[in-house]
Amino acid sequence: MTTQDHGARPGEALIRALPKVVLHDHLDGGLRPQTVLELADAAGHELPAADADSLAAWFRDAADSGTLVRYLETFEHTIAVMQTADDLARVAREAVLDLAADGVVYAEQRWAPEQHLRGGLSLGEAVEAVQAGIDDGIAAAAAGGHIIRVGQLVGAMRQADRWQEVADLAVTYRDRGVVGFDIAGPEDGFLPSRHLGIWRFLAEHDVPVTIHAGEAAGLDSIGQAVHLGQADRLGHGARIIDDIAFVSDGDHDSSDGALSADGRGGSADLGRLAHWVRDHQIPLELCPVSNLQTGVAESIATHPITRLKELDFAVTLNTDNRLMSRTSMTHEMKLLVDEAGWTIDDLVDVTVTAAWGAFMHHDERRDLVDQVIMPGFQKVEGALV
Repeated sequence: MTTQDHGARPGEALIRALPKVVLHDHLDGGLRPQTVLELADAAGHELPAADADSLAAWFRDAADSGTLVRYLETFEHTIAVMQTADDLARVAREAVLDLAADGVVYAEQRWAPEQHLRGGLSLGEAVEAVQAGIDDGIAAAAAGGHIIRVGQLVGAMRQADRWQEVADLAVTYRDRGVVGFDIAGPEDGFLPSRHLGIWRFLAEHDVPVTIHAGEAAGLDSIGQAVHLGQADRLGHGARIIDDIAFVSDGDHDSSDGALSADGRGGSADLGRLAHWVRDHQIPLELCPVSNLQTGVAESIATHPITRLKELDFAVTLNTDNRLMSRTSMTHEMKLLVDEAGWTIDDLVDVTVTAAWGAFMHHDERRDLVDQVIMPGFQKVEGALV
């Protein structure tokens, strides 16, 4: 199923009803504005706005700088209010409830425990607090008729040197809520080669790995992620498009490496790295709205997600940071339908791909696809007839 099938295009209400899978959603990037206000007041942390609507607008505007570095600066305000066990649990619980209300049936919440120790918590205590919040959120969502499964992705900050500590944490809590390991933060200049031994350690302990790559840095970052880091998935990965030459009537549409979806009537010449990523069907955790904010793409219509999907890369759709981008899975899907011509078939494809790329066992993935996702989409497709 592709955009060329010209299938039905659902409206917002039907999109909201679809079952969704989100693999790339930051816990510290998805707080409710009102929660930030209340926790900041209790912690004595000064915010740039005094009411929820104004604060939400500030986060979005500040994140719209066009660079990843400026985008990341907004997190100081959310991290500042996530420094106690109770605060972490509340944020995690509300994240689960918000995702479930948006139709998400499986989610992975990524965060960096090392950034939440200012109040005296240990790394383990921080993970346990988030898990308590996740468990409470799952139970509360179920009581409201929404079934959702959520796992933690613990991340190490690329610019810091606690990679081994966080990797140890992933191993320790592997069967207690943690589903995988990530590195996050400034990508350019802090590549996976910074701590080479960590990747073998994680592989030896059967810990799945996703690595932020191909967002603020290019092909070298992606190459290190898949070859040195042995990444099972790529966080973003959008710049793999730079290793593809689009050809139309003998001309290269993207000879300058621009992120473009033009020239769809032509062919595409893949470089070795692009072939590797596609041949191994390494899932790309693409986040269109966030990518526009950080300068990865200029518009939803020209975002590489559509072109990469047409070329049979393992494309998944994600939110990245719901607060900073004022987004949701429903919003991301609707934008692709409205501005990139996606159909319900395309939404099925990326959702199923995400389910099969989830950090859980094969039989659990199969059950998620067969018993939850496909029946949910068939119900919505029936409403479109």
